[in-house]
Amino acid sequence: MELTIKRLVLNIRLFFEGALLSYMGLFHWLRPVTYLASKVMAPLMQMLFFVFIGTYASGGQGASFYVIGNALIFTASSGIFGVTMSIGGERWTGTLPYLFGTPSNRMALFLGRAFMHILDGMLGVWIGLGWGILLFHLDFSRSNPLALAVIILITTFSTAGLGLLMGCLSLITRNVMFVNNTVYFLLLIFSGANLDLATLPHWMQTISNILPLTRGVTATRFVISGGNPADISVMMLEEILIGVILVFMGYVLFRWFEIEAKKRGTLEVF
Repeated sequence: MELTIKRLVLNIRLFFEGALLSYMGLFHWLRPVTYLASKVMAPLMQMLFFVFIGTYASGGQGASFYVIGNALIFTASSGIFGVTMSIGGERWTGTLPYLFGTPSNRMALFLGRAFMHILDGMLGVWIGLGWGILLFHLDFSRSNPLALAVIILITTFSTAGLGLLMGCLSLITRNVMFVNNTVYFLLLIFSGANLDLATLPHWMQTISNILPLTRGVTATRFVISGGNPADISVMMLEEILIGVILVFMGYVLFRWFEIEAKKRGTLEVF
């Protein structure tokens, strides 16, 4: 029992230390001003772009639709790009052999890479919603703050799961940034962030239903408009399930890569 507790404590410490150090390592080359600009100003520019185009196309109505959608899409920025580079960056920086050479718990190492980016993604959503309140008078008077926070957490987790999967793909390809950008822009379309899902062709709606973020965008709009959080409980359980499946797929690929790379001696070779 004592040995089990010690291992549990060690794995928890590994999880949090790995999460913090990998996050710091990813952004260590940025100056504080540059980092803040990427977290505050870049989301604002994207939101302004899509809000103005969307409201113009819809005749000046429904700015909140685009504000909420683009606030939620910020989870994909952290979930896809941040988490992917937290894993794939180990190879580019030459630390992958050291990572796989340790006897540390692989699950703790793997999941820890996403933790800080989940928090970062949630912060990005709140910053986006804050811009919506400040610039577009987004109305929160009928929303349930606790339900909204839970939705944002679940949505960020599911997109981070996609990032973990993409990060493992980055270990076996040179073109991961091309793939990441493609996936990110497809989410802009298929998630319903900037297009009403009901107006999409049936085949696009089918794809939307199996992607992370789609349910989070819909649920956030529903709660902010004053909807009952109980009515979206099933939707959020589905979002959690999608995230868990993506994490599982990513971990399987992560372990497969480690085993095969060690067999072939290709940890540092694409």
